[in-house]
Amino acid sequence: MCEEDMRVIPAVDIKQGQCVRLLQGRMEDETVFGDDPAAMADKWSRMGASLIHVVDLDGAFQQKPINLDSIRKIIQSVGVKIQVGGGIRAIETIRMYFEAGVARVVIGSEAVKNPALVVEACKQFPGRIVVGIDARNGFVAIEGWSRDTETKAIDLARKFEDCGVAAINFTDILRDGMQTGPNIDQTRQLAKSVSVPVVASGGVSSLDDIRKLIPLEKDGVVGIITGRALYSGSLNLKEALALCRAT
Repeated sequence: MCEEDMRVIPAVDIKQGQCVRLLQGRMEDETVFGDDPAAMADKWSRMGASLIHVVDLDGAFQQKPINLDSIRKIIQSVGVKIQVGGGIRAIETIRMYFEAGVARVVIGSEAVKNPALVVEACKQFPGRIVVGIDARNGFVAIEGWSRDTETKAIDLARKFEDCGVAAINFTDILRDGMQTGPNIDQTRQLAKSVSVPVVASGGVSSLDDIRKLIPLEKDGVVGIITGRALYSGSLNLKEALALCRAT
């Protein structure tokens, strides 16, 4: 996923056509940061991001794409790669996103419920499928993080070791949106347990957090997704990108 330096990947989460951030994935704990997700994505691309992480939050809860118009506008207006997750349950949906111009698709809940979908998607779209593993206390949560499972994050990651997954996005739900710092230990443990590149997510709030994650590159962490910190201003994207290049 990362050609040279560790990537800092801005997140654009869409709910009812608006750009929002949630606390620990709770739909009722939202902060609206704008009514134009495409403009927000364009802002991050102009600041140097090479990949934008777009999440259809309504889709994640309703288990089907909901904010297609907003996502299409992002694809049309932003000149960098876009990866999309949220509500992806079928090959037809994956194909639709790729035909629309998405670079990578993130499969989350269905990786637990229907791992065969991930395997088939990797066959049909090699190098373009990302597995999203969202964990609460080490166990995977699905359906917009609304339902906990008995599957351990590391066990799920190992299932897709040899099927051609491009990357694993690993989120510590209890840290997400809280700006309390990433879960370094769990991220390192997951990355060292699989050969698939890992992208860290959840709790990144400052340049110091970026500094703590950079050493994990040797363990297989290739990127860092951050959202609320960019929107609140506690993390400057240009500074974060420069820090990764300088290390």
